[in-house]
Amino acid sequence: MLLHSFDAYLEAGGPSFMPTQIVVVPPLVLAALGGKSTKRVVGTLNGHPVRLSLLPQTGGGRYLMLNKDLCQAADVQVGQHLRLCLAPDPEPDRVDLPEELAEAFAAWPEAETHFARLSGSMRRAVAHHISTGRQAETRARRAVEITERLALGAHPFRKL
Repeated sequence: MLLHSFDAYLEAGGPSFMPTQIVVVPPLVLAALGGKSTKRVVGTLNGHPVRLSLLPQTGGGRYLMLNKDLCQAADVQVGQHLRLCLAPDPEPDRVDLPEELAEAFAAWPEAETHFARLSGSMRRAVAHHISTGRQAETRARRAVEITERLALGAHPFRKL
């Protein structure tokens, strides 16, 4: 896997409804990564492993959105210099399931079938929602609620 490295500054930005930190990917690096057809990348941020989406910018170009936890792990703050080494994600549709969701799918295989039919971004959103619960009880409750909805063929985030 050929990594494309570049230096950048962490900027405040992102969608107005969700203030976050972003890194603009230089046009030459974007072209080396495969251009606008590449949707996800893997690599490192200041040596910390990352797996991120390339998001479209107004007027062309792409940027990476970095959440607070990732910035803390990579020891970087808005306005600071950082080093990124990126390559196209060889498995852009892969979703790492939290343990609680995998256990729930073992109990409800029909829910896993419906989960597999969701878009990659929706599957990632479900996994993220469950894995970000701070307490084990919260993660388990979220996994059961979402799995139950999926087993009934409903939207994973809409109440029945």
